[in-house]
Amino acid sequence: MNLRTFNPHINHNTYHFFFTKFANPLKMGIILSLNEKAKNVSEITEELHVEQSKISHALASLKNCRIINAEQSGKQRIYSLNKDTVVPLLRIADTHTTKYCKNNCYYVNEK
Repeated sequence: MNLRTFNPHINHNTYHFFFTKFANPLKMGIILSLNEKAKNVSEITEELHVEQSKISHALASLKNCRIINAEQSGKQRIYSLNKDTVVPLLRIADTHTTKYCKNNCYYVNEK
């Protein structure tokens, strides 16, 4: 069934904007880090070994797209994944790669 039947605002650009968040190595690193547990910016910075300003910029982009959530806890913001949509999407990706990408999906030269 065509998704546009349900939501006329979904188009190529919508998908592109959403999936480029997952294709960006830094943003994907943040997503996978937060898949383990909710964290503050300092914890993410330390784990990924990336400047805090770059992490903060990426977090803002992910938050804008509602891929992550941020809650204030004292002076810190605690970031977590969107449990309604992103966590299930990661599970689907894990299932797909485990079932269909056994050493044959990596570094394939696509033409």
